[in-house]
Amino acid sequence: MNKLILSFSLIVLAAFNLTAQNNNEVTITGKVFEKATNFPLEYATVAFINKTENRIVTGGITTESGAFSIPIPSGTYDVTIEFIGFDKLTIPNQVLTSDKNLGTIGLAENAQALDEVEIIAETTTVEIKLDKKIYNVGKDLTVRGGTVSDVLDNVPSVSVDVEGNVALRGNENVRILINGKPSGLVGLNSTDALRQLPAESIERVEVITSPSARYDAEGTAGILNIILRRSKLQGFNGAVTANVGHPESAGISGNINYRTGDVNIFNTTSYDYRKVPGNSSSYTQYFNKVYDENGVLINDLPDSYLDETNDYDRIRKGISTNFGVEWYITDSASLTGSVSYRNGDNESNTTNKLTQYDVNGAFVSESNRFDPEEEEDKVMQYALNFMKDFDNSGHKLTLDFQYEDNSEDEFSQVFVEGVNSERVSTLEDQSRILLQADYVLPIGEKSQFEAGYRGNFNDQDTDYEIAFLNTTDNEFEINNNLSNFLNYREYVNAAYTQFGSKIGSKFSYLLGLRLENTRITIDQPTSGDYSKKDYNGLFPTINLSYELSGDENVTMGYSRRIQRPRSYFINPFPSRSSVTSIFRGNPDLAPSYSGLFDVGYYKKFGKVSLNTSAYYQHATDAFSFVSYDTGRTETVDGQELSVIERSPINLAEENRYGFEFTVTYNPMKKWNVNANFNIFQQSVIGTTPNGLSLDNESTSWFARLNNKYTLPGQIEWQTSLNYRGPSSDAQNEREGVFSANMAFSKDLFKDKASIAFNVSDLLNSRKRTMNTSTDTYYSTSEFQWRERSFNLSFTYRFNQQKKRQDRGGSNGGDFDYEG
Repeated sequence: MNKLILSFSLIVLAAFNLTAQNNNEVTITGKVFEKATNFPLEYATVAFINKTENRIVTGGITTESGAFSIPIPSGTYDVTIEFIGFDKLTIPNQVLTSDKNLGTIGLAENAQALDEVEIIAETTTVEIKLDKKIYNVGKDLTVRGGTVSDVLDNVPSVSVDVEGNVALRGNENVRILINGKPSGLVGLNSTDALRQLPAESIERVEVITSPSARYDAEGTAGILNIILRRSKLQGFNGAVTANVGHPESAGISGNINYRTGDVNIFNTTSYDYRKVPGNSSSYTQYFNKVYDENGVLINDLPDSYLDETNDYDRIRKGISTNFGVEWYITDSASLTGSVSYRNGDNESNTTNKLTQYDVNGAFVSESNRFDPEEEEDKVMQYALNFMKDFDNSGHKLTLDFQYEDNSEDEFSQVFVEGVNSERVSTLEDQSRILLQADYVLPIGEKSQFEAGYRGNFNDQDTDYEIAFLNTTDNEFEINNNLSNFLNYREYVNAAYTQFGSKIGSKFSYLLGLRLENTRITIDQPTSGDYSKKDYNGLFPTINLSYELSGDENVTMGYSRRIQRPRSYFINPFPSRSSVTSIFRGNPDLAPSYSGLFDVGYYKKFGKVSLNTSAYYQHATDAFSFVSYDTGRTETVDGQELSVIERSPINLAEENRYGFEFTVTYNPMKKWNVNANFNIFQQSVIGTTPNGLSLDNESTSWFARLNNKYTLPGQIEWQTSLNYRGPSSDAQNEREGVFSANMAFSKDLFKDKASIAFNVSDLLNSRKRTMNTSTDTYYSTSEFQWRERSFNLSFTYRFNQQKKRQDRGGSNGGDFDYEG
């Protein structure tokens, strides 16, 4: 253990010494592998010991591919390479007077050392890299037994509102990837899918606010890359987690891995059952006075009032599995095939009560609706990956093929005063093919060229049917004015190239350009409408980094992004959420383009790490949702109620400014504090087709504090506090939302097992309160998607050590050129 502590301390000191060197500088490169398997070792430490002074002059750590590139003053050194659980290797008497590649360095596993590893410093939940933030899911106690939606709500820079909508720095147009690629695992409805995938299936989440050209240009806010669990340890190993909770919930998940020789087999499977009660209420005042275009009163009717309440009784059941085989064809080539399957079976029963009052507040009428809904969604995904390393310098080719088949079937009924008066069915089918090729070519010791192609071909069919009860013959009749069938096709072909280099030991840059061609066809056989869109876009990216010292960096990034309208955004047929509330798509909706600028600063002060960013985004043709009175009415219990319609439109422009900082504080081995604060301002300039100005400016913010402490008896205690500040747009004002989560965990059986208890929304305060104001009505509403919940989980690990050793720094080194 003393050797490990000494090695880590010397490497940190060496980072400071590096900036003080004035000698002739050379760059030493190489790769570190596990000798038995030829698998790269990430976070291995490489140290250069001056032979004359017998001290470490500088050092560094290896990347994910096992590579290192370290500038040092010319001289004669002993080079040492270490990794936890492996024998230390020393390469003596290296005369380093010019750039040199040490080649492939193999380390042998030390079985005794693996069993004797002690806790030095627990890996932080959040790691800050130069070009991304990495959130390690396994270290967060508050999400055990939860879902991916719970995970994302604890990720720095990310917020999830009470309806499950994910936002990055306050912008909901965020691209969500699985293992770096679009995936059907997030389903046709990503909000619902993220609430069904178990947190235990996720290893980490990468927050990328300035994506390189290798990534899709979709997502004006940036990218969230969800990395699924997958082990590569030798032999048979894995873990199983079971959980129970209140409101009634239960689940079991397991991830297993078997590796022998040239073959690695991996599987993650989970089953989840949970009840999710929720509620909402609204109170609306209708202004029944009617004015002409000159503002002259032409119809002076008294105001009316509507009180609406909803109780949601939901049951969610789901199974998901991912099975794959990785074959190491040679030491430099591998082929991986995997199959993923997810099946969700959901029930939702909504009890709706409408009460109408006159201008004096006197009771007028009351109606009760009961809306039972059943939903089943299935996802089948097949993936094939081939990777070829041409040498040990990072020269490689990667090929990917992915096919998905998704379906989502919904069936709902409406009972008014006990009578089944309405039936709605929605059948959605989607198939997607993804083709991808990426080529990486190192140029010299400090530069890298990359080029690639991605084709994303998406076919989606939606069959929406609504039928009403004919009280004359007591039969249901399909309403052809509200029912429709939509064929939606979106094909995106993209090619990119980028070049990155390091100048000296301090300045790095990564420049890229991506070309995307989008072809969209919309076919509506019901109405005979057919439209086609075909457009190209160029998307440059710039990422710069300057290392002020070993623990201080400045970064700057620019990327051009696009937001394409989804199929339901452009489907002109109306869909009803209630008798008086309609959503209608806009077939003329154009894509929105934006430019995103980001300037970041990282500094480590002893036990404190600070990462700050200032960002600006300018968007043209930005989307906004507009509500207006249709002028139509629906008869409810003999009363005429106005029908409100909501639809997306393109605004002239949108500007976002923001500042955020993340602070990590480790005062001692058993205490870790992480805080994230983000404040942003949004200004909107635009006018609706009927001349209504939507100009608006609003400021909002959110803050998150995570405190993790080890109590006596090695009981881990974690508290998470979240606050989302108030916000507003042209028609809506949202009040702030505060929530708190708490968890306790204890390791058992010599760290082979863990038991954890957590409470989500401790104060039952996670509710959205919103006020909406238009010329014809004013409404205030409150919505709580999920009430407070309790969860108890037990995890058992077999043939694997609990990963507690912090094997890497927090500033991350150079850019990840591969995106």
